[in-house]
Amino acid sequence: MADRLRLMAVHAHPDDESSKGAATMAKYVAQGADVLVVSCTGGERGDVLNPNLKDDAHILRDLAQVRRDEMKRAQEILGVQHTWLGFVDSGLPEGDPLPPLPDGCFALEPLEVTTEALVREIRRFRPHVVTTYDENGGYPHPDHIMTHTVSMAAFLAAGDPTAYPHAGEPWQPLKLYYNQGFSKARIIAFHEALTALGEESPYAEWLERWEDRPERVVTTRIHCSDHFDQRDQALLAHATQIDPDGAWFKVPRDVQAKVWPTEEYEVALSYLPIAEGEDDLFAGIPDAAAGDALATQSGLEFVYDGRKESTL
Repeated sequence: MADRLRLMAVHAHPDDESSKGAATMAKYVAQGADVLVVSCTGGERGDVLNPNLKDDAHILRDLAQVRRDEMKRAQEILGVQHTWLGFVDSGLPEGDPLPPLPDGCFALEPLEVTTEALVREIRRFRPHVVTTYDENGGYPHPDHIMTHTVSMAAFLAAGDPTAYPHAGEPWQPLKLYYNQGFSKARIIAFHEALTALGEESPYAEWLERWEDRPERVVTTRIHCSDHFDQRDQALLAHATQIDPDGAWFKVPRDVQAKVWPTEEYEVALSYLPIAEGEDDLFAGIPDAAAGDALATQSGLEFVYDGRKESTL
């Protein structure tokens, strides 16, 4: 591992890794990098979202194990390493007023407990780059918001020899990025592509409901269309969570590769300069040895700080 560039992707539940940055991860694996997906929870409280599996007795009997099996298959498809951080899914509360979160769930764990668990994984795997969710969690699921909070805390603590001294030797990742998903521009591109093909677009309704809100900053675009097939196969491996006939798969892959061949990221924190139009998460890290030397150097100072306050 010492001679490879290393990327850690921190996610809330199994399946998140396949819908957010999967083609990027597959690309880096193909280029010889080590990629580790960290699932903070097991997705135990998720719903079965595939209508074809709603009444499957095996799934209803042991959803937690089914989701672990699905994650294993997705991991194999993407070629990544994987670890469970070991916390329990908080579920997505619904109703007015919202019910309290269940005792013992990830979102209610003490921050020092969850942070130490992730610091331990960072110091074990020694990533040069970390990806996670933005300050709003990407969307307001309590586990996604907690994943952001824990990722930021662990990124800051991992290189501090006074923080969690029993969790391994200090290691400071050099950059942290937020995954960015379906921007309005991307939805418009897909909608127009389907319309041009004479196909009915499921995105018309999305655009009608789209609220005017500031677009996220995109600092980094990874060209990864050669790995869209792996991304889709990994997503389909999470069969309980994905409707194979849903909107996600309506745009043919060759059309996606033509109109939107990238996955987008937003730099949150970096100890390295960020060039305009960046197209590589490892930009500024020439090789693993140089990255290792920086990650173990004391006195590093941020060159880029894009943190924002949550709007939730």
